[in-house]
Amino acid sequence: MVITISRQFASGGHEIGQKLAEKLGFKFYDKELIYKAAEMSGISPDILKEVDEKAASSLLYSLSLGASSIVHGFSGTAQLPINDRVFIAQQKLIKEYANSNCIIVGRCADYVLKDNKNCIKIFIYADFDFRRERAINVEGIDKNSVNAFIAKKDKTRANYYNYYADIKWGDYNNYDLCINSAFLGIDGTTKLIEEIINIKKK
Repeated sequence: MVITISRQFASGGHEIGQKLAEKLGFKFYDKELIYKAAEMSGISPDILKEVDEKAASSLLYSLSLGASSIVHGFSGTAQLPINDRVFIAQQKLIKEYANSNCIIVGRCADYVLKDNKNCIKIFIYADFDFRRERAINVEGIDKNSVNAFIAKKDKTRANYYNYYADIKWGDYNNYDLCINSAFLGIDGTTKLIEEIINIKKK
């Protein structure tokens, strides 16, 4: 079973995924994909951090190539922007990791595994006040710029997803579960998802 988690910034998606993996005994992948992709593509991990979950910046190049060519395979990877090369490397890893019980956060994993019948796709969102508080207290974002920071991070994630997938980020039609983490809190949301997963496993 594979669980993918897409998430709004500061909604607690990473923490929920991590706690859920511990409870279920699943492997957990998030930032780890960056370093493995770096190893596979021969790109410095420091550079990969800068392009992680960001769409290629060359609009004309992207339009001429077409994002679907990247998702479904492209032979001339050396000619692609770094962002696209990273996505291809991560896509291969996601499919490889999907052969075992695991939780994968972000990186279009739900779209990459859309044909995997053992994949449960989750979207975590939350009330803005809840996210604002977490962004300040957990992520360490300055309170004077936190609102703009949250909006920018969400926009970046949406652009990344919408570029590489032919479906829309955050659209409930694309997920099995959409959960407001502010409703039950991080631990409560984790417990709820765990119970749903256990029912599904039966």
